[in-house]
Amino acid sequence: KNYNIAVKKRGDDITFLRRIVRGGADDSFGIEVAKLAGLPDRVISRAKQVLKELEGFDSSEEEFKKQGKSQPQEQPDQMVFAPAGEQEVLQRLRELDVNTLTPIECMNELFALRRLLK
Repeated sequence: KNYNIAVKKRGDDITFLRRIVRGGADDSFGIEVAKLAGLPDRVISRAKQVLKELEGFDSSEEEFKKQGKSQPQEQPDQMVFAPAGEQEVLQRLRELDVNTLTPIECMNELFALRRLLK
């Protein structure tokens, strides 16, 4: 069975009513959820711009070209959700060749990575 969360729409403003109702959703609320999650306003406004452009086009590449519209030139910001220490850990993990390490070297590396996260 299909259920969704009830919403109240007032123009662009959407309020989630905290009530689950039977049936499918009438709309996608990803941008509103992102706003609630605290993403920066410029990311939200860029998402709205991209959505508006996508809603105006057929999904095929040919139809996109027929419309005479070009892709926006502005490069979107890449959001990094991991703290700096986690980025360093991820980089070290990518560079680590566990097939060449002894079990004790693996264990020592694991402890070192954990220290970086604390």
